Amino acid sequence: MRSTQQFSITLPNEMADAVRAHVASGDYATESEVIRDGLRALFARERAMEAWLREDVVASAREFDRAPGRALSVEAVRSRLGGAAPATAKRRGRT
Repeated sequence: MRSTQQFSITLPNEMADAVRAHVASGDYATESEVIRDGLRALFARERAMEAWLREDVVASAREFDRAPGRALSVEAVRSRLGGAAPATAKRRGRT
C-alpha cells in the first residue's frame, strides 16, 4: 500500500511563484517538498497553540475561577504596562 497520496491544488500566483523560487534556489528538490514543509510548519504552530491554550490559558481561567478578586482591571494592567497598551491600541486604530 502507498504511503503517499497525490493531490492537485490551486495556489494564487504569488504563492506558486514562491514555491517555484524555493525549488529554483535549491532550498528544496521539488514543489511537493515545499508544500510538505509548509504543512509541517502549520502542524507545529497548531500544536504550539493547543499547548498554550491547555497549559496557560486554561490554567489562568481556573486560577480566576478560584480567586476572581485577584483579577486586574483594564486600568491596572495599563498602569503596570506603563502606557504601552494605549500606544498599541492607537497603532491598531482603536482609539
